Amino acid sequence: MNPKHEIDIESLTFEMTKKLKFYLAKLVEHGGSDLHIKSGSNIRGRINGQILPLSKEIISHTDGITLAKELLRTRFPSLIQQKNLDFTYKLNENYRFRVNIFFQVEGISAVFRTIPTKLPTIESLRLPAIINSFCGINRGLVLVTGPTGSGKTTTLAAMINYINRTYKKHIITIEDPVEFVYNDDKAIVNQRAIGQDALGFSDSLRAALREDPDVILVGEMRDLETIETAMHAAETGHLVLSTLHTLDAKETVSRILGMFPGSEQNRIKMSLASTLKGIVSQRLVRTLDGKRTAAVEILVNNTRISSLILEGRDTEITDAIREGKDIYKCQTFDQSLLDLYAQNRVSREEALSAATSRNDLALDLDYFDANKALQQKSLKSNSEEFSKDANIIGLKK
Repeated sequence: MNPKHEIDIESLTFEMTKKLKFYLAKLVEHGGSDLHIKSGSNIRGRINGQILPLSKEIISHTDGITLAKELLRTRFPSLIQQKNLDFTYKLNENYRFRVNIFFQVEGISAVFRTIPTKLPTIESLRLPAIINSFCGINRGLVLVTGPTGSGKTTTLAAMINYINRTYKKHIITIEDPVEFVYNDDKAIVNQRAIGQDALGFSDSLRAALREDPDVILVGEMRDLETIETAMHAAETGHLVLSTLHTLDAKETVSRILGMFPGSEQNRIKMSLASTLKGIVSQRLVRTLDGKRTAAVEILVNNTRISSLILEGRDTEITDAIREGKDIYKCQTFDQSLLDLYAQNRVSREEALSAATSRNDLALDLDYFDANKALQQKSLKSNSEEFSKDANIIGLKK
């Protein structure tokens, strides 16, 4: 360790930390998801999906370094060495934050992602009920996918919360960093943070197999080794939950298969077809009340899906999902968006902006609107006829 990077904790005033707490509280007050602190700029927050200024004060280069020292203390030399660092920060009993602090050209920047202490539930997130069924699987692979910031971690937290409250099982989570914290309920939950409690995902996943788990949560399947180990764990009698940064179910299958060399394709197709139980893909959309909710694509593995994987016909997966909605309770993004529109939760424009096939969804929305208009016309006509008949027979004065 370089002596000049050592921190004299007693010399810190923690004035920047006090300022940080003020703006984190302000972010929470406005229902924001992320606080952005950047040297050379003002403090901003992501509120309902938009980056908005929370102050006019410019954070200086010195302010950024001071804040980093106050937050990291003896870990500050690790930031100097690695140039970025992940950790969690607790504001109070109700809110914690996942933090990434890093160097940029003007100094230090940090992003604080809100983690409510109250654990989410599948019901509170208004996720499809089929996700409850995924939680009861004894063996297999369930993936939650979507772009960064689409709520994958929150959905996984709701699933672990459900398992913990419902089943007498051993759950091991491998996360970077640990976000939601679980107290043992019917299950026992062991949470391991990469860097603090474990070296890496693949190494921790291999170790987990020797720790008598029923359920293993892998925060992210980042590399080939982790994917292969996760599939092996799923094959050998464990429920494995994990995430991928893919847009939908079709791309998820293609991404996994594409990571393996040609000589391994037949083996991996057979393994994935048998171990994959479901894929939950998410996109956040703005609701009519100005908040956000998840449009969710659900793949439920069945004979047809398995055949498509084995035969390398993953381009047909979306069609199989669409046609299996009534039988298997799966749904495409466009079917989810249509449901949200029908529930009067999102606008037509918002639904179309998030659609997989804008033209196809537009036709479905037109058909829905036309049917709704006919039903309203029929109700009005029936009401008028009833009123007319009531007057004739003297029921109305």
